[in-house]
Amino acid sequence: MGHLVLIDGNSIANRAFYALPPLSTSSGLHTNAVLGFTTMLLKVLEEMKPTHLLVAFDAGKVVFRHSEFTEYKAGRAKTPPELSEQFPVLRELLDAFSIHWTELTGYEADDIIGTLTRQADASGLATTVITGDKDMLQLVSQHVSVALTRKGVSELEMYDEAAIREKYGLAPSQIIDLKGLMGDTSDNIPGVPGVGEKTALKLLHEYGSVESVLENIDAISGKKLQENLRNNVEQAKMSKTLATIFREAPIEIETEKTTYAGYNGKVLVDFFKKLEFKSLIPKVKVSAEDEAAAEEASGEQAQSFTHEVVTQENRDQFAHLLGSPMSFTVEIDGENYHRAPVLGFGLASAEKALFVPVDVAAGWEAFSAWLGDASKEKIVFDGKKDTVALAWHGLELRGATLDVYLASYLLNAAESNPTLADVSALYSELRVASDEEIYGKGAKRALPSAEKLGEHVARKAAALWQSIPAVKREIEAHQLEELLFTLEGPLSLVLAQMEHTGVKVDGSRLEAMGIELDKQLEQLTTQIHEQAGGSFNINSPKQLGEVLFDKLGLPVWKKTKTGPSTSADVLEKLAPYHPIIEMILHFRQLGKLRSTYIEGLLKEIHPKTGKVHTLFNQATTATGRLSSTEPNLQNIPIRLEEGRKIREAFVPSESGWYMLAADYSQIELRVLAHISQDANLIDAFQKGMDIHTRTAMDVFGVAENEVTSLMRRQAKAVNFGIVYGISDYGLSQNLNITRKEAAEFIERYFAVFSGVRKYMEDIVKQAKQDGYVTTLLHRRRYLPDITSSNFNLRSFAERTAMNTPIQGTAADIIKLAMIRMQERLQAEGLQSRMLLQVHDELVFEVPEDELETMRKIVPEVMAAAIKLDVPLQADVNDGRTWYEAK
Repeated sequence: MGHLVLIDGNSIANRAFYALPPLSTSSGLHTNAVLGFTTMLLKVLEEMKPTHLLVAFDAGKVVFRHSEFTEYKAGRAKTPPELSEQFPVLRELLDAFSIHWTELTGYEADDIIGTLTRQADASGLATTVITGDKDMLQLVSQHVSVALTRKGVSELEMYDEAAIREKYGLAPSQIIDLKGLMGDTSDNIPGVPGVGEKTALKLLHEYGSVESVLENIDAISGKKLQENLRNNVEQAKMSKTLATIFREAPIEIETEKTTYAGYNGKVLVDFFKKLEFKSLIPKVKVSAEDEAAAEEASGEQAQSFTHEVVTQENRDQFAHLLGSPMSFTVEIDGENYHRAPVLGFGLASAEKALFVPVDVAAGWEAFSAWLGDASKEKIVFDGKKDTVALAWHGLELRGATLDVYLASYLLNAAESNPTLADVSALYSELRVASDEEIYGKGAKRALPSAEKLGEHVARKAAALWQSIPAVKREIEAHQLEELLFTLEGPLSLVLAQMEHTGVKVDGSRLEAMGIELDKQLEQLTTQIHEQAGGSFNINSPKQLGEVLFDKLGLPVWKKTKTGPSTSADVLEKLAPYHPIIEMILHFRQLGKLRSTYIEGLLKEIHPKTGKVHTLFNQATTATGRLSSTEPNLQNIPIRLEEGRKIREAFVPSESGWYMLAADYSQIELRVLAHISQDANLIDAFQKGMDIHTRTAMDVFGVAENEVTSLMRRQAKAVNFGIVYGISDYGLSQNLNITRKEAAEFIERYFAVFSGVRKYMEDIVKQAKQDGYVTTLLHRRRYLPDITSSNFNLRSFAERTAMNTPIQGTAADIIKLAMIRMQERLQAEGLQSRMLLQVHDELVFEVPEDELETMRKIVPEVMAAAIKLDVPLQADVNDGRTWYEAK
């Protein structure tokens, strides 16, 4: 009659995800759950040879059981984005296998499978359920077997009625009684306190059911057990109800409609290639018929996407579409949207996908009006980029309600800078080619034909439109709405304004600095050659190694494939051995300043504005910090005086204006005080003490006037090191002391700041339990290595767990401050402009008559960005250059 196989999709995916090590494609898509699922599928097809096959998925977290018990599944950890992003891919996988799959809003996979096994029982169809969930054992019957996954998903353990009786001494129907008594922590089913599996089985062997156990409490031995049962009668009954799989789900698919006729080998191989599952390709059988059918299907699919190109002649017939919500993309010719020309626009809704060439858009008043109308809803992908690119063309973008680029980043911050091709692969049925596929790479980059360009841009917009429901669902499921809509979304508009405004850089000053650096480099070269006893190429590691180790006989600290290492960390260890080392280190620092920051900045001055327009990267770091590129202004080496002086070239763009810089004072330590609730740290900040002096006083047991500069320096190293989970080895390297001395120092610190120690211990435990840590504003960072058996991976994850809530919260705070600051500037009608954000610092250009106002309101707004148990403080300075404002 046949063989029906029903697969619990969520259960198998979960088990595969946690059983297999992290795995991702070259584009960054996580695939370990999909790979585990695939290997299980191939095995099932080969060994069970199903004639009917269906995979059932949960359709969201809200199920009817919540109305009976609001805490149902409340204890279950949120699904990591690394797994969430694989569920759309799993559905694609099943389509490639030609396997039916289904989900039903408000119900779980269990209920779908329970309903189908009831139908199978009625028809006498032999059925196997594949799951990792023991609850499913209740479905076992004369016709239904359950295969439980073991060793991840690589092995299956079969259960029929005899196997359940042998293992538990129960009938399948009594599995719900077992769960009713012992509960299930994974689903937050409470059961009876103090009753585990052993006790529950003993009771059921004697009394048969939950109800019978509860009727015979007085006859049960054990006073404490009797008391627990008596106090939890209703809870036990409710737990049994919760554990009972609902077998009357209103599903539209019936068992006879789950027929499985096999897969098309060519389609499957192509899908495996896409996911880079090279090892599985040889296991797939591909026939000539498969090849032909796949080509025909792909041709039909390619033709199924249609778009319209808007022209000067036909544009009026599309104007009515601009009244409804649409997805919107801006296509530019290059990466840097401050310089690259706009090629055209993509617009899409359920009705149409359009490509609007830039020359058509230029004269289309209805389009310009729609763009700038805040009441017309637009879904965008990287609204900051779009806003700035349009601003260079004199156009304004308003009314962007959802930025799918930022949403995708928040869902998986470990995968930085997602592309629309990446996101559409997860959330849309439309395949979008990467820009590299369309334009080519490097020297081969070229504009495609007008036809190909129009199709690509319209397809992007259509895929973006299709992605909206799934992205919204994921954002809600991970409770990221507030972070997206009140922080990252508004911030992107602030950053767009800052980027477009730019900051004036005095090229002549930079050139003068370059000449001065050249002189210093020349002098250093002479001195190094004198010390070496002859000339050589200082920039050649090989020649430098010969001088240091062969000629001067310095000790070799580390070897590479090409010889002894001359890396910076090695040179620092060699510094006490010879005066040439300090000269070489200084030579390298000045050389980097010359090439990276003098020449680099000169190249980035925009020819139209005389300013640099850095790109603030909002979706790059795992902690939520901003970074900047083209140029990178976060990494100007300000520890070196010559590096600090580069800031002299950053000047106001208006005559007579000033630069004003505001820097959060020790924000990470203040966040640490708040999060850890350490009494001594909180006390120090509330009293306005210098935290490093206070730490030295407490750790060394001295009065404030007895704290030496060395004591304060050591205390400072520990204060900042603690935030990053510093080890005794790390501290010994920083302070040039022994590991024993460093360990003693850390121990004294923790004795004084015991709340900090408790926080660090607790956060690591929490991370191991949840798999992630959060900032105060609920930004998540997932830590898959927190339970790794590899010491180095686990240790790094533990340090990350300690640091991310602190560093990430500090990053969120300055982002909030930027939003509030922009609002304040507009509310007070000030001309002052916010130009830069660098770590914990905000930089403005200010008219002279607004200096007093800005000196007052900037630290005020920054201090009020968030309410902590210790005061936030921002130090403000101003001057004619950024250098003077520090």
